[in-house]
Amino acid sequence: MDNIIAITGATGFIGRALAQRLAAAGWHVRALVRAASYPQRPQDFAAEWVVGELQDPETMQRLVADTTAVVHCAGTVRGAVQNDFDRVNVDGTRQLVRTAAMQERVPRFLLISSLAAREPQLSHYAASKRRAEEALAAHAGDMFWGAFRPPAVYGPGDREMRPLFQWMFRGVAPLIGADHSRISLLYVEDLAGAVIGWLNNGWQQQQIFELHDGKLQGYTWQEIIAVVEQMRGKTIHRVTIPVSVVDLLAAFNLLSRKVFGGMPMLTPGKVRELTHPDWVADNSQLSLETGWKPEVSLMEGLKRTFA
Repeated sequence: MDNIIAITGATGFIGRALAQRLAAAGWHVRALVRAASYPQRPQDFAAEWVVGELQDPETMQRLVADTTAVVHCAGTVRGAVQNDFDRVNVDGTRQLVRTAAMQERVPRFLLISSLAAREPQLSHYAASKRRAEEALAAHAGDMFWGAFRPPAVYGPGDREMRPLFQWMFRGVAPLIGADHSRISLLYVEDLAGAVIGWLNNGWQQQQIFELHDGKLQGYTWQEIIAVVEQMRGKTIHRVTIPVSVVDLLAAFNLLSRKVFGGMPMLTPGKVRELTHPDWVADNSQLSLETGWKPEVSLMEGLKRTFA
């Protein structure tokens, strides 16, 4: 069977949107799913489901056999210590890359990393994404590969950016610390389009690409709030939260994890990510190589997200 594409993370926000687009474009989607998630697997696209874990060599062989391409979307975003992130983000990536590179017909390989990988010193998560890129480069051999570093991605089903936008639509915009940061954003369907563009037109292997929604130099938070104000037709109340308060909450989360377990989202590392002044991405290399251009503005993306 031709045009088989293996996807990890297809039950998640980004992977699901990508799998839908690929299935609609005529690809045979083969998707990894953990046994615990199999009963809740998505039903809105056709897929061949492979049940297992990233760290299992036999499962990885079943996933990538006879594929044309592999897109690795799976990743861990919650954790308290480095190993919480490395098990999937680094060790899982290494196993998948090694297996794909050993195939008789070697597939293309695309890693969905994160813009956070640009600043690995900030957090355990950022360090794990950089180490995942390094594992790809170290174990790919002659396999044709690329890596995407998307910025903050939003859209229907998003659990990270969507709550913040919901507060804004209710009339409150929480701002952490000084308002001097600039960030790039990307609507999830534009990210899926970029993946398809790379699969069809990418010609330079071993390349890491950044992406954004077409807004050069990104956004200040005031610019983002202004877009939501225009949409809702009312002023949004800005609430500045001192970084010291957020640091205290993050420390409490770590203490709670020791007592009650679980994987916290807000940690000291996450606070450092949130307060980093420069999360502006650069689209130029990806557009030059593939011809891809983002189509969805922030206002249009928010309309679709909250439709």
